Amino acid sequence: MRILFMGTPDISAECLKALYAAGHDICAVYTRRDKPVGRKQILTAPPVKQVAMEHGTPVYQPRTLRDGGEDETIRNLNPDIIVVVAYGCILPAQILAMPKFGCINLHVSLLPKYRGSAPVQWSVLNGDAETGVSIMQMDEGLDTGDVLMCKRIAIGAEETSEELFDRVTAVGAQALCEILPLLEAGAITPEKQDHEHAMLAPMLTKDMAEFNFTQDAAHIHNWVRGMYSWPVAWFFKDEKRIKVQQCRVAENPTNAAPGTILSTRPLVVACGSGAVELCRVVPEGSKPMDGSAWAAGLRLKAGDSL
Repeated sequence: MRILFMGTPDISAECLKALYAAGHDICAVYTRRDKPVGRKQILTAPPVKQVAMEHGTPVYQPRTLRDGGEDETIRNLNPDIIVVVAYGCILPAQILAMPKFGCINLHVSLLPKYRGSAPVQWSVLNGDAETGVSIMQMDEGLDTGDVLMCKRIAIGAEETSEELFDRVTAVGAQALCEILPLLEAGAITPEKQDHEHAMLAPMLTKDMAEFNFTQDAAHIHNWVRGMYSWPVAWFFKDEKRIKVQQCRVAENPTNAAPGTILSTRPLVVACGSGAVELCRVVPEGSKPMDGSAWAAGLRLKAGDSL
């Protein structure tokens, strides 16, 4: 199949690698523009561009596709299908209609659940037992197209968004390779999404990562898992942010008030319901450390309040 691939971050790069390995003809790659990265602000190519260049594939990096400036180029490339994975640009109607098999998109949730930019994170934040990947036929809406294939993925009780994302990426790349020959053979029956049950998964922000100990232990545990490795969940202590990279649900046998330290080895704190063990924390301005080491440094003891 002659494929025009559109994508930008790591998940896109892994999917592109899988398509090359499966022997598909990647006629060109569209990705976002190079960006300054790191403290020295070194201009760096997106992961997808790096993979494409390794294979000698033409790369295009327009600011937008909506102004019609790329229409002739894409038409001349004459792809059988456009495969989109986390590209970051909206495809207008005229481009969606160009390829013989249209445009398909890999979305990392079980649509219509978690439409939007952070579906993996929200599945963990909400304590879901499973998520998955969906491949849909693209239309002009936001993740609203007909679903062509779904694959379900169980979420581990202690699994972080970062860990889950790695597994979702692998399943998604495999699904793309599976669906292309089926599409070519006409062996796929599209299914309409139930739009009434759609849920959004908005982009995360640093402020959203805050939690407090009046919340349930299960909620805090999910928040810590879901916000890792960015932006990382945090709470205030003495007007400083204390990030929590890892925690576990614990018991509060004395029914102590939220925020009460139940023990320091390990560091266990009472919540609105239950308690959490703070396994690894990052005090503001410091490096990651064991929760007990942080408590010892502040001379905290059982009965103190956070």
